[in-house]
Amino acid sequence: MDRGRPIDRYYMENFLQKHQADIRGRVLEVGDAHYTRRFGGERVTQSDVLHVNLKKPDVTIVADLSRADHLPADTFDCFILTQTLQLIYEVREAVKTIYRILKPGGVLLATFPGISQRAHPGYLERWQDHWRFTGASAQKMFAETFPPQNVEVQAHGNVLIAAAFLYGLAAEELRREEMDHHDPDYEVLLTVRAVKPA
Repeated sequence: MDRGRPIDRYYMENFLQKHQADIRGRVLEVGDAHYTRRFGGERVTQSDVLHVNLKKPDVTIVADLSRADHLPADTFDCFILTQTLQLIYEVREAVKTIYRILKPGGVLLATFPGISQRAHPGYLERWQDHWRFTGASAQKMFAETFPPQNVEVQAHGNVLIAAAFLYGLAAEELRREEMDHHDPDYEVLLTVRAVKPA
């Protein structure tokens, strides 16, 4: 962050920009409502923030997604879940919760790391960095809960981006054509758009 925008944020923000029409109605976001406000605008009728710690600003829902039976079903039109799944050990349980709490026709917009350094323990408070995914594993995992035809997984990155990200370079230190070149052998960030059937 001290050098500029992290490389993975470039892909995350492009993904959310591309799917901003999905960010509408009642929207749930983890941690804070930054992306809900930035990409949802007037389409959002209610914004909720989920966190495991009530002391965080703007938190409206306290829950662990892998143990969240208390969250009501069929509630959210959109769930923005950025860079979180790798921190949840019982990740399949979390995906089942996400599916259950989305309204029929609701959309999950998720991102998580592929090739990446481990998240710093001090940054994570009580959470640990458990997983790294591939496009294939993400597709299979989400298709266990969402209908397979409603799951769209995309990988972003290339060998230059993977090396630059691991060395700590910022997005501003690379050219756009370098960022946008896709090499399927180097999955730096994965994005998932999954829709619960109407």
